Amino acid sequence: MDHATEEETAATGRRILVAVDEGDESVHALKWCLSSFAKRGGGGDGAAPADTIILLYVRPPPPTYSVLDASGYVFSDEVAAAIDGYSREVAEAVVEKAQKLCTLYCKEVGDGEASHEMKVEVKVAVGDARNVICQMVDKLGADVLVMGSHGYGLFKRSLERSRFQSKKLALLGSVSDYCVRNANCPVLIVKS
Repeated sequence: MDHATEEETAATGRRILVAVDEGDESVHALKWCLSSFAKRGGGGDGAAPADTIILLYVRPPPPTYSVLDASGYVFSDEVAAAIDGYSREVAEAVVEKAQKLCTLYCKEVGDGEASHEMKVEVKVAVGDARNVICQMVDKLGADVLVMGSHGYGLFKRSLERSRFQSKKLALLGSVSDYCVRNANCPVLIVKS
């Protein structure tokens, strides 16, 4: 999907995709985005249009098991359904918390006036977070991607992993590293 031109963005506001998950880092990134980056709609004529915040949570894909997994345990359909149900509950809780932050922020800043509200969309997807986030940037026409970071650099992650994993795996980066390299829009990483 083509990203908005500067003229379109000026008329409709930016589409800011915020990747949220269970971690405090994503909550911090969302709070920072709401307080320091995103624009709320003004009340008067000629006021800047509100940005649209798109909250994206990526659920892990459901586990696929053969009749016997590597450990020799048999997983029934009920167990697989319970795992999927739990994943859905976590997604709902994370998205609900993020939506409440958006609502609370708009009320605090705008004194509860409707003219200061920010548009908020919610998307929940399933898959590998790195790939899904980059795909959703294109699909949703995001102008910028905002993400939290655990603050680990490649060097620190490599040191921590190299002790227990092969050197090839030690070079793999985090979700935010991947998105910085592969997303088709600017990526803003908010450090905790």
